[in-house]
Parts: sequence; C-alpha cells; structure tokens
Amino acid sequence: MTAGNEFDPQPQDELFSALLTPHRSLNRTGFLVLMGFLSAVSFAAGVGFWLMGAWPVFGFFGLDILAIYWAFRVNFRRARATEEISVTPFELRVRRVSHRGHVVEFVLNPLWVQLDRKTHAEFGIEKLYLVSRGRRVAIASFLGPDEKASFAKALTAALQAARRGPTYNPIS
Repeated sequence: MTAGNEFDPQPQDELFSALLTPHRSLNRTGFLVLMGFLSAVSFAAGVGFWLMGAWPVFGFFGLDILAIYWAFRVNFRRARATEEISVTPFELRVRRVSHRGHVVEFVLNPLWVQLDRKTHAEFGIEKLYLVSRGRRVAIASFLGPDEKASFAKALTAALQAARRGPTYNPIS
C-alpha cells in the first residue's frame, strides 16, 4: 500500500457522551451536621419528657433518629446509580448501573432511533424515551425538566450528526 491511501474512519469517535447521576444536595459533612443537630434536639426533648415523668417517650425520640438515619442511608445508597449514554456514528449505547451494581446495557442503531418526549404543559419534559424497532428505553430519569430539555437538545444534535455519517478530513 502506498502512503496516503490508508482510510481509517475511526469508528470509535464519540459524537456525544453523558454520564448521568442522581443529584444529592446534602454532602457527607451536611449529613453529619444535620444528624448532630437532630440528635441534640431529640435528646433535649426526650430529657424534658423524662423529667416530667413520661420516661417511655425518651426511647421513642431515639427511634425517630434511627428512622431518619436509615432513610438517609437508603438515599445515599441509591445515589450510586448511574446512566451512561454515548453516541458514535455506528451505535447508540445506554449503560445503566443500579445502586446495587446491576448493569443493563442497550445498544441501538442511531440511524433508526427516535427521541420521544412526554411533556406536561406546566412542568415541561417529564420523560424521555429512545424508540427503535419497537423497543422503548426510558432515559435521563435522574434529571429535572430543564435539564431534560437541554439533554434532549444535545442528544438530538448527536443523533442528527450520526445520521449524516462519519466525516473524513485527510488534512487534519
């Protein structure tokens, strides 16, 4: 083969890539501060009831702190879930990892995929779906309505670029 005759379109060039994770506004430090504050308030209220002679109530104040702690632990555990969406000229890949570590992967042809939106008049985009050959895959469930609109715009642009096909520029 002579120089300049090689053609390698780089089939792995990504047109779009997004890693979606659930938003959690409370970090570890905030959680510790909140739990400390709730524990102090609960303990003070429990001591007040104990001094009034209603000592069984003191135990219930401890149970509510345990319930709140358990709810936050479940919330933080669920925050480990991710969704990765990537588009190349040859495939659209959706990879979901649940909070338990279970992986589900969908590979679709970007030429046949349509982005379907379920929209509410007042709130905006509620759900996004990828539809291809009778399959309907829900995506971006972690995002809010405004973020879903921005995400849908970027994904639509990537799908249109994939439909145009790979470009080859021998100069660069």
